[in-house]
Amino acid sequence: MEKQIASLHLVSAFLAMEPTDCVLSHARSLGGGSVTVDVQRFVWDHCISKAIGKCHAPYLKNFLKKLILEIESNHDDVLDELYELYTEFMISLKDENAVKGNVRALKYISFLFPDDASCKDAMVRKLVVPLHCSLNMLEGDTGCSIWPASLFLSEFILSIPDMFSSKTCFEVGSGVGLVGICLSHVKASKAILSDGDLSTLSNMKLNLKMNQLSTGDDEPEFSECSDSVKCLHLPWECASESELQGLEPDIILGADVIYDPLCLPHLVRLLSILVDKSEPSLRFPRAGCDSAIGNSHDYSNRCNSQDVEAARDRAGNASPTKHPIAYISSVIRNANTFDRFLALVDKANLTVADLTGTFQPASLLPYMQSYDRSSIRLFRLSSK
Repeated sequence: MEKQIASLHLVSAFLAMEPTDCVLSHARSLGGGSVTVDVQRFVWDHCISKAIGKCHAPYLKNFLKKLILEIESNHDDVLDELYELYTEFMISLKDENAVKGNVRALKYISFLFPDDASCKDAMVRKLVVPLHCSLNMLEGDTGCSIWPASLFLSEFILSIPDMFSSKTCFEVGSGVGLVGICLSHVKASKAILSDGDLSTLSNMKLNLKMNQLSTGDDEPEFSECSDSVKCLHLPWECASESELQGLEPDIILGADVIYDPLCLPHLVRLLSILVDKSEPSLRFPRAGCDSAIGNSHDYSNRCNSQDVEAARDRAGNASPTKHPIAYISSVIRNANTFDRFLALVDKANLTVADLTGTFQPASLLPYMQSYDRSSIRLFRLSSK
């Protein structure tokens, strides 16, 4: 069973284009500490040979280079196939470092679900999500990148599927569309995905189509991609109150949207319109478990495990609420920006509850060493 899990993690990390050092660490684990000939054969058969012509070529070349160096440094034999393919890349990819601009590649994000975590011989189910995404997130193509908070929010949705099943969900700043794809997987009655950038929206629709959630070419303003998924071009500063009220979501979601001080007033206005002003029905967690946020640096309040389990039960069994709730996952990179967000939220008559200490989603991406869950915070917004 351990070898089965190690091989699954290795393949999943490779398909997700995890950093090469991460993939190599999984290869070592599979080989009991070194990349043996058997592990090389497994990597060739299940990763490299299937990726030729599909995987981002510079990534594959770099992986081959480090894999060969790893094997040679241990004075082990290298498969001829690895040498031959690397030689081909050396000839054909001489100038790959000169490639600039919005370079994008196809990644496969695999969510792994153990059927019974307590059973040693448990099999693992998986949801594999192909995503066309950017490799230059620092060069103006941030909307087409996969951000940690989006991975966390996706794990959150997949961990409590009954909370989102049969609900109308609206996401602000949907980026590559990963959260919407997960909402569709848990049978949300409708998932409305939005972004203010048309290029990002176009890429999002491509990803929906790859995940069998698109019915064809759609107009850029508001279009159905399937029976349950819709795409909306929504610049925050231009969104009208009537347009937002017409969406009528049960749940509002956002991943890493608290980052630009200039955009925060528009974001909070949008959230205040979408979130009902009356007292919301409490679903998850109960009011006594909320961490009251008066200071953005005070994260010490916690709930006990019984509270969390009860909250999860209510999340799955509660009757539909007519009062929308917003869930925001975020990495707080700048404390002043986050303080500004809190001040605007308070002024908009909204309440923020920090759920980070009361609930952690199931770890569905255990192979992804580049994904640091500990840096991500989860907030719930409701009306006062």
